[in-house]
Parts: sequence; structure tokens; C-alpha cells
Amino acid sequence: MLRVGSKAACMACRNLVSTNMGVRFLVPLQKLHPLSRAIHHRYSGNTNPQRPPHRTAARYFNSMSRLPMRPPKPPPRSGGRSYQQQRNFWVARLAARLLKLRYILLGTAVGGGYTAKKTYEEWKDLLPDFSEYNWVIPDFVWELSEQIDLDKLAKALPEMEEIAKLLPDLDKIGENFTFLKSLLSSETSGDPPLKATDSSAAATQDASDKQYKKGLLGELILIQQQIQRHEEEVRRAAAANSARPPPPEPAPSPPPNPSPPQEKRKSSDKEKIDQLQEELLRTQLKYQRMLERLEKENKELRKVVLQKDDKGIHQRKVKKSLIDLYSEVLDILSDYDANYNTQDHLPRVVVVGDQSAGKTSVLEMIAQARIFPRGSGEMMTRSPVKVTLSEGPHHVAMFKDSGREFDLNKEEDLAALRREIELRMRKSVKEGQTVSSETISLSVKGPGIQRMVLVDLPGVISTVTSGMASDTKETIFSISKAYMQNPNAIILCIQDGSVDAERSIVTDLVSQMDPQGKRTIFVLTKVDLAEKNLASPSRIQQIVEGKLFPMKALGYFAVVTGKGSSGESIDSIKDYEEDFFQNSRLLRDGMLKAHQVTTKNLSLAVSDCFWKMVRESVEQQADVFKASRFNLETEWKNNYPRLRELDRNELFEKAKNEILDEVISLSQVTPQHWEAILQKKLWERVSTHVIENIYLPAAQTMDSGTFNTTVDIKLKQWTDKQLPHKALEVAWETLQEEFARFMAEYKGKDQDDIFDKLKEAVKDESIKRHKWNERAMDSLRVIQHNALEDRSITDKPQWDAAIQFMEETLQSRLKDTDSVIRDMVGPDWKQRWLNWKNRTPDQHIRNETKNELERLLKLHDDHTAYLANDEVTTVRKNLEARGVEVDPVLIKDTWHQLYRGHFLQKALAHCNLCKRGFYYYQRHFVDSELECNDVVLFWRIQRMLVITANTLRQQLTNTEVRRLEKNVKEVLDDFGEDMEKKTQLITGRRVQLAEDLKKVREIQEKLEAFIEALHKEK
Repeated sequence: MLRVGSKAACMACRNLVSTNMGVRFLVPLQKLHPLSRAIHHRYSGNTNPQRPPHRTAARYFNSMSRLPMRPPKPPPRSGGRSYQQQRNFWVARLAARLLKLRYILLGTAVGGGYTAKKTYEEWKDLLPDFSEYNWVIPDFVWELSEQIDLDKLAKALPEMEEIAKLLPDLDKIGENFTFLKSLLSSETSGDPPLKATDSSAAATQDASDKQYKKGLLGELILIQQQIQRHEEEVRRAAAANSARPPPPEPAPSPPPNPSPPQEKRKSSDKEKIDQLQEELLRTQLKYQRMLERLEKENKELRKVVLQKDDKGIHQRKVKKSLIDLYSEVLDILSDYDANYNTQDHLPRVVVVGDQSAGKTSVLEMIAQARIFPRGSGEMMTRSPVKVTLSEGPHHVAMFKDSGREFDLNKEEDLAALRREIELRMRKSVKEGQTVSSETISLSVKGPGIQRMVLVDLPGVISTVTSGMASDTKETIFSISKAYMQNPNAIILCIQDGSVDAERSIVTDLVSQMDPQGKRTIFVLTKVDLAEKNLASPSRIQQIVEGKLFPMKALGYFAVVTGKGSSGESIDSIKDYEEDFFQNSRLLRDGMLKAHQVTTKNLSLAVSDCFWKMVRESVEQQADVFKASRFNLETEWKNNYPRLRELDRNELFEKAKNEILDEVISLSQVTPQHWEAILQKKLWERVSTHVIENIYLPAAQTMDSGTFNTTVDIKLKQWTDKQLPHKALEVAWETLQEEFARFMAEYKGKDQDDIFDKLKEAVKDESIKRHKWNERAMDSLRVIQHNALEDRSITDKPQWDAAIQFMEETLQSRLKDTDSVIRDMVGPDWKQRWLNWKNRTPDQHIRNETKNELERLLKLHDDHTAYLANDEVTTVRKNLEARGVEVDPVLIKDTWHQLYRGHFLQKALAHCNLCKRGFYYYQRHFVDSELECNDVVLFWRIQRMLVITANTLRQQLTNTEVRRLEKNVKEVLDDFGEDMEKKTQLITGRRVQLAEDLKKVREIQEKLEAFIEALHKEK
């Protein structure tokens, strides 16, 4: 039983609460259901009027937490008091019983709605204040929103019905284009398809008469029906004439003349046939003009649509066309496989012909622009030109490696394009050659252009003229065969109709490459000249029927590419071609069919054949490249499992970074290291000159004044002429050696051997380009001159250092001199006995001469450096007395080495005496028999070496190392742009395998993208 307190207990409240709850608790009145509370207050008095207002029930209950609405159970009766309450509130019980369900439903609906409203308001309060994020939107947007009235703008816009009136009827255009395409396909395929088209049109004539009989299209259908009717009449008349039985063979007597009725009937049939043929020709011409008019209107409409679409291209991601995707694949293949071997069997239209046969003119008519350079009789096409034709809103041309667009509607752009093509051709031809196999890639876009890829090849020649390379004919044949041997290439064979067919060379070549004619289209050019020059026009008919040349073809066409003037425009050539065939007897007499003439029909047929070949072969070629990729990847995994697949360019970039790191390492060499190396190398370079040309001549003087004077003069001459140049040579050699040393040390740190040739070439080329600053020599000369003029030794350590430097130099020189003397005289007695060596006759003579000169030195210890003539004669006579024949030159040479050793020994003894001579030096050797001017000389030389090494080190670290680094970068940049150089310096199977893998993957990805786009277009 529920207890609500003594003051707030009523039967209505009790009836709303289930009585079978097992837990008893006190429920305040404020937490009762609103409906229950309302009933309670109606039937019970308010005992506490000062009570605060109750809280809203919606705050504590929602639609998911309301009390369960169960049917109330009557409370248990408990004595008289309960009966009294039932008696007093019987009206409330009766109302609760009758209206209980209705009140519960009504209360639930009201409470649930109020709860939902409060929940929505609380959720809305939880949202952040977006006014704080107004800074995200630029200020000009708010200004535009304040200044522009969007309602007025919306009212100013036209309605959809008005816009629909302005736009072209695309549905009608599509219907017209579909019908025109069916007509053109039936016309190019011959008479049977035309019949089928006419029969199908006749079958659906009643159903579509109201739709197509209006306007130009209706006229075309009527004309087509007339052509069909006239053809039927001509065939019927010809069949009746042929079915008529021939007259019986006459008797041997003279044949009787036919009767007049028979002759009249024959003449009437012939006139009827001629009349029907003329009427048929007139109807065909009218039909052709109607088609051209409809095609022109359709072309203008397509141009408008493409221009509108072109404006939207800049607002979205550019999507490449189908033909552009295919052209990119061919460009990659031309770079990957220049010889077009079996791996490249993708279709392309190969334009071949004899020189000056008009193949370039035919290609220009298909491209609708005079884009190729022209010459009168001379060879203009010197390399293959790949032209990618596609449809676009503007008539433009562009090279694959250039971003410039040439407007083909402007004459100056056309002239610039022709010059650029001619320049590229001449650049591709190597020295000593006439033609090149390098392909020039060009794309042409314009309204109404058929999509295809053509390759214009150099014209086939029969004779090599002056100015051509001797192998020009063979080279042209090899290039043409390389393109035509592709089993999926369409051969567009161009034959000059104005020359004799027997002079043709290209037909034999084409018949060799395509004996069955399954992919050859024959084109006869200059038909106007052929009709004028040939006595028998039927010869042209034999050519276009394939009966004259020993070759087969898919189709035969006759075209006219102008009057032969280079200034003719494409439109004028088209008009001339149409006028010629309209008035030509070839078409009028039935020698040529309408679908076999004009370059327009030719381009349509070539485009259809091209795309048919593409759809039949492209997936097979994609599988071939997929298999090739698998083979290459397998080879790489087996041979180079731990190496990345880096192609030649990536390897060059890696080597470039390593070389630059090695150059930068030069700046980390310590100054002490630079100076020690420079000082050592410089003394090695100049020591011989100092001893032989300065010290020895000065030592021959008698007093110290003459010694110092001689030394000063010699040093001045040496400084002015040789010393600075020698110093710079030493510095430059030191820089090279350090650079090579760092590269060798870096090589030992897991360097790839594939970079050796490249690094050596970069080092050699950088050193070759490096030139020492010429101003450094002048400044260095002044510094060295000032250093050598100083004679003041300030302290004893400097004196001792000079003594040590002099002693080491003299000992080194004495050691070298003794070695030279031993080589001159041969082994002594000890070496002869121990090592079993003997002297040569020359060594024996020199040994005897040495012994004689030594006796002379013992007698004259202070002898000069040179022998007098009488002394030479005395020595020679003494040797001759002992039976030794000697030359005076040999005596002087031996004396020079012997006296040098004698002098160096005396100088070393004097050097030991000068070790204690610093005191006398400070007193300028006054009152002293010891003079050490030679020590002062060596101190001056030593100080000059130190100062020169310091100066060269500063110049190296501050200037020359940076200049060398700059030269290395320039060399690397030059090598990076020269693909031929990189191919020479980075070689090996590993490089070639990585190159092939990269190309094959790229080709496969491009082919897959192209195949996907091709399927979508279907």
C-alpha cells in the first residue's frame, strides 16, 4: 500500500499508482503525475496555502520515464474509516473509473509534447555560438552579401524555358549525327550496305515520316530514296539488255541488216540507260552537297559545345582525351625502343611514298593545316614526324616537349611552326648524315578532325644525289621497314598519279611488308594532272581497282591536294578538289565511285580502320608488356635482391649528392693541415733551385758582404720570375690531391662501384675548368718579396729552428749526392765480394776519374766549384797514363757531383759551429771569426715558406675551395642535362634492367588507363 502522508492522501492519487509494488515509500505531491495532481487538488482541500508552487513534472519525467499506466486496483478495505472515505468520494471514484483511460492518454500526449519541447530547447542551448567563427569566412564575402540583393538577382535570372530556347536542340543534333553516320558508313562500305540502309529506311518510313520529313534531313532522305530508285532502274535496264537472247549465227552469206524496229529498240534502251546514269550522277552530287551542308552545320554546333566545355575545363581537373592517352604510350615507346622491335606492336598510321609524291600534302589535308615545311623537289622530311590528331574547340598545334601552342588559323604561327619543325629535323640529323631515325612528336587539335596517330616518313628515293650521304637510300629503306614491319601498323601508301606507274618504288616495298594487303590503304594523288596527261583514263580506273600495281590493299582512294602552289590554303584546296571531281569524267563515267574520292572520305576511312585495329590489338599488347614486366622483375629479384630499382637518372642524382658531400668535406680540413702540406710541397719544389742557384754560388764568395749581396740579387730575381708561379702550382696540386683523397676515403664507406667512372670524369672536368685567380699571383709576389727582405732573427728559438732546417736540408742533399756518386762509380769492393756484383766499363772509368779528382781536392781543400781547363787536361793525362781513356765532359760531370758532396760536408760542419752563434749574430759578428750568413739565408727561406703557406691556405679556404665546389656543381648540371654523357658514365646490366623496368611499368599503366577509357567510350 502506498502512503503519501496524512495531509495529501486521496483516492484518485492512490488509484493512479500501482498497489502491488513491494517497496513502500513516501512520494511528495510535487512528484506526482500532472493529471493526478490536478485531480487531487480538485477533490481535496489545500491545508497549506503558504506552500511554494510545485515543480513542473516534465523536468523529472520524460517520455521514457513516465509512470506505467496500469489499470488501477481497488485499495483493500480496512475497516470503517476506509468505508467512510469511499462513501465520501464516490463521485471521484466514478469519474476516475469512467474517464481514467481518456485522461491518461490526454495527459500523456500533453506531457510528452511539453517534454519534447524542453528537450529540444536544452539541445539547442548545448550548441556552440557560431558567431565566434565568423573570422573563417573572408570579409569580402560579408560585404558582398550586404551589397548584393539575392532576391533581385534571382528575379533577374531567366526562366528555364527561355534558357532552353537559347540552347541548341541537342537531341535533334544527336539524331542528325546518328543518321549522318549511318549514311556515311553505308556510302564508304559500298552498294550492299547502302541497300541495307535504304531498305531499313523504307521499312521505318511510315513511322518516322513526320519526324524526318521536315527540313534538311527530310530532303536528304528523299534524295537517298531517289538514288536508290534510279540505281534500281539502271540495274533493271542493264539486266534486261543482257538477258535478251543473242541473234542466231548467220549463214555464210552476208548477214542481213537488222530490222528497223530492233535498231530503234536498242537505241532507245541505250538512251534510257545514259539518261538514268546522268540523272543518278546529278542526284548523287545533290546528295553530296546536302551532306556537306549538314556536316558543316553539325561542325559549327560541335564547336560551340566544345568551346562551352573548354571553358569549364579550367574549373575542374583536366581529363585527357582517348587519343592523347594513346599518343603518350607511343611517345614512351619511341624513347624506350627506337627500333620498334617485337615489343611494340601498337597500331599507328604509317605514311610512306616516293619523294615528292604528295604524302605530306595528304597529311596536311587530313590535319586541315599547312604545317610542314615545303620545298620544290628537294627532300624536306628528314626524320619521322608523329602527328596526333584529335578534336578540339580551337585549331592549334603543340610539340610534346613544349608548352607553346601554335594557332593554326594565324599565318605567322603557321610559319613559326614550319620553321620549328625544320629546325628540329636538322638538329636530329647527325653530322655526315642526311636523314635521322629520331621521331618528332606533334599534336594537332581542331573541330572536325578525325582522331588518329600518323607517322610521316622520309620519301623513298631511287638515286642518291650530290649533297646526300652515300647511305641515304638504305637508311630511308631501313626506317620505312622498321615502321611497316609492325603487324598492326596501317600503311598509307601514297602514289603520284602524274608519273608513270612503272617508276614507283614504294609499291614494291609495301607489297613486301604486307603481301596480303590486310592493313594497306592505297592513295593516288594528283589525279587532276593524271587525267590531263594520260591518254587513257581507264588506266586510273585500273590503279584504283588494284589491277595495275603488284600489291593488294584494303581500299583505294583518289585525291587532289591542290594546284601545286605552296601559298594555297586548305579551304581553297578543298574547293578545288570538290570542283574537280564534280566535273571530272572519271566520276561521271563510273570509273571512280563517290566514296573513293576526296581527302575527307580518305580521313574517315583511315580513322575507322585505325580505331578498329586499336580495339583488336591493344589488349593483346597490354598482356605482352605485363609478361615482360614480370620477367624483368623476376630477374631483378634474383640478381639484385637487396638493392632498390634505381634507373639512370636516379643513380645520377645519388652520385651527385655523394660528390657534393665530398667537395663540402674540403672545407672541413684544418688550417694546420693545409699549411703543413703546402709548406712541405713548396720546399720540395724549390729546394733544388735554392741550393744550386742561390746558396752554392753565394758560398763561393770570399766575404760576408759579397755573400749577402749575391743572395739578395738571386732572391729578387727568383721572386720576380719563378717563385709566385711555383707557389700557385703547388697550391693547385695540393687542392687536387686533397679532393682525390676525400673521394678515395668516401669510396671505402660502402660506396657503389657503379659511380667510379662518373666521379672520375667529374673530377677531371672540374679540375680542367678551374682556373686560379690571376690577382693572387701579384699579391703573393709582394708578400714573398717582403718576407725574403727581412733578416732580423729576434730570438734564440728562431735561430735554432733555422739551424735545424739548414742541417736537415744539407743532410738530405748530401744523401742524394752520395747516392748519385755510387750509381756513377758502381759497387765498391764490399758489395762486389758479398753480392757478386761487377762494375761496367763506364763505371770503371768514372771510378778512376773520381779517385783522381779526390786527390786533387785533398791538395786544394778550398777549391772553387769549377775546374780550370789546365786542371781538366792534367786529370785526363794522369788517367791516360794509367791506361784509362776519358772524355773531358765526363771529368767535369764527375767533378760537379764530387765537389757538391765535398761542399755539403763542409757546410754541415759549419752549421754545427753556428749553433752557438746567435750571440755573435746579435752583435753583427763584430770581433768574431765566426760568420753565419748562410744560417740567416735559410731562416729567410724558412720564413718565406711559412708566410707563403699561410697565404695560400687562406686563399684556398676562402676562395678556391668554393670555386671548385661551384665548378663541380656546374659539371654535374651539364652532365645531368646530357643523356648521352650519363649513358656513357653510368653503365651495366643493373642500370639497363632498372631502366627497362621503369619504362615497361609506365607503358603498362598508360595502356591500362587507355583500355579503361576505351571501354567507357564503347
